[in-house]
Amino acid sequence: MGTHARELIALKVRPRSGRSRVERGRDGGLVVCVHAPAADGAANRECLEVIAEALGVPKSAVQIVRGERSRNKEIAVAGLSAAEARARLESSAGLPAGRQEGPPTCGRPAGGAKP
Repeated sequence: MGTHARELIALKVRPRSGRSRVERGRDGGLVVCVHAPAADGAANRECLEVIAEALGVPKSAVQIVRGERSRNKEIAVAGLSAAEARARLESSAGLPAGRQEGPPTCGRPAGGAKP
């Protein structure tokens, strides 16, 4: 594990989700579901917390590099390469690396209705 603070990981954030977690999107990319609304930076703060917890690193090690005001973000993780961070996030999503299983639900039942 080296220091690769500027290797970026692309992901999408889905605010106002039923529960906070990391999932794989329809396109195979990472989706971070957060309960917080996309207002006053609340979703960004929760996104950083969810990612840090999934990676097992301090919240201070995770930084949004691009997309502060967008659902599409690029993050950097101090102390982890992008490949290692992505592998850990995919593992926390409960799917084997490189495998895609259906659309993200972010804690909602099929059909998109809120629980």
